[in-house]
Amino acid sequence: MFTLIMLGALTSHAAGQDPKSQIKAEIERLTNSLKEKPITDPDYAPLSSTASQALQKAAEALDSGNIYLSLEKLLQAEDFLLGARFPLEKTEAVKSGLPAFEAEWKEVSQTITGYDQELRQKEWSTAPAALRALSETAIGRATPLLEGGYGFAVSTKPSEGLFYLGQAQGEATFAKFAASVRLVRNGAPFPLRSILPELLKLQEKTNAAFQPPRSIQLHERFIALNSTLKLAQELDAQQFYAGAAYEYLEAVRHFGMLDAPVVEAARQIPLKDGIVAAQKKLAASKQDDSIAELYLQRAMAQVVHTDGSTASGDEWRSAQIILDQVLSAYFATKKPLSPIRQTSVKTVQITLVRWPYT
Repeated sequence: MFTLIMLGALTSHAAGQDPKSQIKAEIERLTNSLKEKPITDPDYAPLSSTASQALQKAAEALDSGNIYLSLEKLLQAEDFLLGARFPLEKTEAVKSGLPAFEAEWKEVSQTITGYDQELRQKEWSTAPAALRALSETAIGRATPLLEGGYGFAVSTKPSEGLFYLGQAQGEATFAKFAASVRLVRNGAPFPLRSILPELLKLQEKTNAAFQPPRSIQLHERFIALNSTLKLAQELDAQQFYAGAAYEYLEAVRHFGMLDAPVVEAARQIPLKDGIVAAQKKLAASKQDDSIAELYLQRAMAQVVHTDGSTASGDEWRSAQIILDQVLSAYFATKKPLSPIRQTSVKTVQITLVRWPYT
């Protein structure tokens, strides 16, 4: 019943709506869900608050015309909201033990498998690459989260796996919704291809950088970087190339954050001007640069808050990295595939991640 209620509304009002109206309706659906059925459990209330904030940012981005950023925030909200709500709905149902949990797991698994098959058959030829990237990324996260939930249920207790099942369902829900949004690509299509050579090169740089004391001082950043690289490689292996490119660029951003300098006050206005100039350049492009547009929309939102609050040091650093490094990496991905350098030396790659993508 939970699955039908949360997922059944996705397409009920889609027909005849323009993309902005579609996104607005989904934001309002989730916002009303939180208002009508608030999450007060102390263990999950913080996640509910995070989802609410993401929905607010999604609405603000949409009102500002930043559709791709709005979708990115909506994805975050969907993940956190269903992650928080699913355990509250299902804890009682799995009290009898692992078989009861397995029944819930099977139902979510079937839903995700069905959505995955739908997305693989979808015709994306007229859609912006950013829309496809967000949808592919979400469905690509869903299965590892689902498997992670089962692992926690077996190794601890059934109820401990419910949060991850909810997250998996949230990711799948968003993936299906994004695929239904009728955005039309501007210009020539983004040249999708494998990003594996770039991913392997960045993994090598990451491994080399993982040395004390920095590996200890920046442990959380290395976790985020390695988990992003892991997801990007999984998406690439599934030929979800738009999603792989999007996650590769996020990994570039994470890597840049390892030693990004402080953005002094004297550099902040030039940084804003640089973002605006880059946005204008992309707007004049005759190709689909929507993935780069998404990152620039994020960069601007990081340094210019709609509520007038001051941007944090990390937000300034992130925006500078997007402008200086992420954009360069993006344009490099538009070039033909480079051969992967082979080595005769046997190697072992160790990836440090927090289970599975948190």
